[in-house]
Amino acid sequence: MAYTLIIGGTGTVGRALVQTLQQRGERVLAGARQPRGADTMALDLATGAGLEAAFAGASRAFLMSPPGHPDQDALLGPAVDAARRHGLGKLVLMTAMGADADPSGPFRRLEQRVERAGLAYSIIRPNWFMQNFTSYWLPGILERSAIALPTGQGRGSFIDARDIAEVAAVLLTSSTHDGQAFDLTGAEAFDHADVARLLSAAAGRAIRYEDIPPDAMRAGLLAAGMPAAYTEMLVTILGFFKAGAAERITDAVQTITGRPPRSLQAFVQEHAAVWRPA
Repeated sequence: MAYTLIIGGTGTVGRALVQTLQQRGERVLAGARQPRGADTMALDLATGAGLEAAFAGASRAFLMSPPGHPDQDALLGPAVDAARRHGLGKLVLMTAMGADADPSGPFRRLEQRVERAGLAYSIIRPNWFMQNFTSYWLPGILERSAIALPTGQGRGSFIDARDIAEVAAVLLTSSTHDGQAFDLTGAEAFDHADVARLLSAAAGRAIRYEDIPPDAMRAGLLAAGMPAAYTEMLVTILGFFKAGAAERITDAVQTITGRPPRSLQAFVQEHAAVWRPA
């Protein structure tokens, strides 16, 4: 029986997408370097091991680049080529909002590879995730009661990863939006001082926003073991956030799923315990 292949299926969006599709009765397999459980299979994007086997039984696929890899085209390009060789019925690619701004950038090169593959496809470009505040930025919030980022007063229309997954599920199982690309955002834009106030109210303690220099962000990421090339990419896109590139709001979630995106306020209330002191 053919299945939907999820590349990136063990990440924040991927896990939510696997669950969403399974709840709809779809057979799903997630490619993972270290498979765990019956709904995962061995696939190492860095070496290509397992790539042909993963696509051989797939009828459609969702592709996203895992964190830590700045050249998404080099990493995922072979997967797009495998999808083409196996004649998949549908390919959904997730890049990032703003990927189409630079035709020579690795995300845009990857998008172009999908567009040229001769397959039915859709592309989604989500904005910054709400889940960053429960994952990547969480240590600073817990240890220093601070969201420390070089984003100034820039605003972002943060999106819940579950909304991204629900959009991807619709696109994978429908042809209505084939051949289109969508920027995915939440319904409102907030700066990080706004977010700190929401977190403070929910957690019952003071959480502040610190606008730090890019060099401080760079040093912190490198000290945490982040690869240098990926660190530079993160610092660069955080600069884009500061400049206003993440502020735009679209109606794509509503258009595709038929309902509005989850609000940041609701997300914060749902996860309030995460930011409360032990």
